[in-house]
Amino acid sequence: MKILDYIALTLVIIGAINWGLVGFFNFDLVTAIFNGGAVWVARIIFALVGIAGLYGLSLYSRMDEKTETATQK
Repeated sequence: MKILDYIALTLVIIGAINWGLVGFFNFDLVTAIFNGGAVWVARIIFALVGIAGLYGLSLYSRMDEKTETATQK
């Protein structure tokens, strides 16, 4: 599960950086990298980032579990 957490975190960071570039400079890095004949790769990356964001929601419940076990010791 820890490997999946790192993959999801990496994808969320990529998405956050890309959104920051879009917001500040109106530049979409992922689309710029894959703008040739591989536009479908950019769409897959966007989909993976979205799934990683949804997976990141599970961190809230896992943080509560760790906090409860830490206070019980």
